[in-house]
Amino acid sequence: MSKFDDCIATYEKEFAKLKVKVDSKLLKAVAKGCGPSLYRADASKVSSSDPEELGRVRKNFLIKKLGLKDTPKLDEGIKAVVATLGAKNKNKYRAMFYYLLVKHFRKGSLYK
Repeated sequence: MSKFDDCIATYEKEFAKLKVKVDSKLLKAVAKGCGPSLYRADASKVSSSDPEELGRVRKNFLIKKLGLKDTPKLDEGIKAVVATLGAKNKNKYRAMFYYLLVKHFRKGSLYK
């Protein structure tokens, strides 16, 4: 298996633990959009306790990548994803985080 396939398998296992149904095709597309950050230990995860990190997710992913308007709903979406992944879960993989944001804001069509 390739490194990418290994990452996808890890994400699918993590989602299974959380009992979250996954659209594998969409997960792969979102993960590809993360680029090389998937393979770097620090960059591959989102620190939900770091306001600066969440600000970057908001600005660079939600606003720039998904084209959403800068409203309080963005913060609500981020909070919902953190709740789904579990606040104390240290494995908040970026691809999983972004996947859940794409699903939350119904932007899957951007990845087809």
